[in-house]
Amino acid sequence: MQELKALVTEIPDFPKPGILFKDISPLLRHHFDATIGALDDLFSRDEWADIDVVAGVESRGFILAAAMAERRGKGFVPIRKKGKLPPPVIDVAYDLEYGSGVLEMQTGQGRLLLIDDVLATGGTLEASVVLCGRAGYRVQDIGVLLDIGLVPGFRCGELTPRSVIQYV
Repeated sequence: MQELKALVTEIPDFPKPGILFKDISPLLRHHFDATIGALDDLFSRDEWADIDVVAGVESRGFILAAAMAERRGKGFVPIRKKGKLPPPVIDVAYDLEYGSGVLEMQTGQGRLLLIDDVLATGGTLEASVVLCGRAGYRVQDIGVLLDIGLVPGFRCGELTPRSVIQYV
């Protein structure tokens, strides 16, 4: 994982002053397959058997979740920012480390694996879990590429997100 972690670059004061943005673009450009494989490996064969669809949180979570869904022959469900999906949609408002927002998704059903790129304060993941439930899905598990260590021991209800790369 150190090889993967070394390719994550830090951009100070982006998207606003005081935020240290973790840019996964170089990692995806140079080791996309290994990155998706590492995320995939967070979950056992038995756990994958209990997944119907993989949901990705806009926007970098889309890349990861769609690739994982394709690799495992599962469906993909996007979780998008307000106004980006055609109706009908379910929405949830949430706070994040540098503002607030609204996430939306279309309704459905099944057992879902939730994927995002970064666990920072946990606000986006918490909102996504609530949203998935309201939309008719049962969140089985959560995976993130990076856990930047701001909320040690973070949980979403009964679920503890699994991560490929951790910052302490």
